[in-house]
Amino acid sequence: MSTHDHDHDHDHDAHNAPESGPALRVKALEALLTEKGIVNAQALDELVDTMEHRIGPHIGARIVARAWADAAYKKRLLTQPDAAIAELGVETRVLGTHMMVLENTPKVHNMVVCTLCSCYPIAVLGLPPVWYKSTAYRARAVSDPRGVLHDFGLSLPGGVEVRVWDSSAELRFLVLPERPAGTEHLSEEELAALITRDSMIGTGIVTYPPKTAATEGKRAASEHGG
Repeated sequence: MSTHDHDHDHDHDAHNAPESGPALRVKALEALLTEKGIVNAQALDELVDTMEHRIGPHIGARIVARAWADAAYKKRLLTQPDAAIAELGVETRVLGTHMMVLENTPKVHNMVVCTLCSCYPIAVLGLPPVWYKSTAYRARAVSDPRGVLHDFGLSLPGGVEVRVWDSSAELRFLVLPERPAGTEHLSEEELAALITRDSMIGTGIVTYPPKTAATEGKRAASEHGG
């Protein structure tokens, strides 16, 4: 065990360690833009707080759980997704961006990618994972979707059609995964706890009881085209 003095010295050194070049450039740019009145410091802090704490897969999970529990809401979600998502206090229409919700069924499995860059439904899923932005995933999701799904530990029956949807600056996608059997007694909150980010991208499914997430090794293989 480390002594109190050692911990104190370590923390002090870390606190006073020189910042990296990119961090310094970001701070300098922020200071310049704030000084010129182009950026409001308080608004910027609120944006950072939102990106770090108020968005994420838990938002999408709430939406999916509501659709599973409420047939009328599910219908609205599939036909008027922006309005239906807004019912839960989530705004998806940013700079002309719209949402489309893709329902997985026993015969169709949907999977989302952005082949051009990394367009992603940040409003409902938070920031995209690193593998989603990788060149290998963006290429293989289109050319070998079943191979990518296998890398994520998901092997679909041959009779299931895999549909790959390409996100854009104007249109983002949210996959509505199948509700697993045996969850009829669960509350919306309990259902939401089962829903993973990957299941809402289409690289995973929701299981009950929940299974262990795909290993990092399998994800790495997908990222590097293995």
